[in-house]
Amino acid sequence: MEGRVAFVTGAARGQGRSHAVRLAEEGADIIAIDACAPISPTISYPMPTVDDLAETTRLIEATGRKVLSRQVDIRDLPALQQVVADGVEQFGRLDIVVANAGVLSWGRIWELSEEQWNTVIDVNLNGTWKTIRAAVPAMIEAGNGGSIIIVSSSAGLKATPGNAHYAASKHALTALTNSLAIEVGEFGIRVNSIHPYSVDTPMIEPEAMMEMFGKYPSFIHSFSPMPYRPVNKQAGEGLQEFLSPAEVSDVVAWLAGDGSATISGSQIAVDRGTMKY
Repeated sequence: MEGRVAFVTGAARGQGRSHAVRLAEEGADIIAIDACAPISPTISYPMPTVDDLAETTRLIEATGRKVLSRQVDIRDLPALQQVVADGVEQFGRLDIVVANAGVLSWGRIWELSEEQWNTVIDVNLNGTWKTIRAAVPAMIEAGNGGSIIIVSSSAGLKATPGNAHYAASKHALTALTNSLAIEVGEFGIRVNSIHPYSVDTPMIEPEAMMEMFGKYPSFIHSFSPMPYRPVNKQAGEGLQEFLSPAEVSDVVAWLAGDGSATISGSQIAVDRGTMKY
């Protein structure tokens, strides 16, 4: 990816940081953004901080690549358009978009507050559309084709009781992916969605999940256990259940690069086969 530029949202920590650093290791310069502020009282896990984004910046620079990092909420279209414009001015082009930023909360559909519903839909769906709205014109103008990777979820392909607002937003991203792939195909831009399951990040919030399953035991049948895998047999390390962000980044890097040149409008499950159970 030498000479290419990637725009990564939600880059301060977790999957976003992992994707940004991995693409930098592959040779891309990075535009990295995150809100780095509380989103809503309905989101119970702590949001990333400005210091988290600074650490992402440090890790990218340690690879030898350049980075433009900025505190931007993906619900703010003018701010997104400005950071894309500034990134193109600094780096000269835009080739890759990883629309990663998102939030999660829990509750049964008829018991969700209006703010719970609106927050998840506004960040996950509207914010992703705004990311695309800001980035695609710059990619078309650059004339280099490119790759857009939309981070959906296993909840974007199957039923997940207890977080239907999240599932609705992630199913919508699947539709957005497929339509966008057709619309930008003539410009040589590919669009695919990835669907991770149980990635070890602060969003997982096991306590909130267990509380939900304790109240409604039937819900657990929709959440298959992740197959364990050895972390490093030679080093004598134990078994890993949740996916690591780096494992998801392997797929992101493949979709961003030329090795996936024939893939567009696809939904890639990143789940060790869990959704087949």
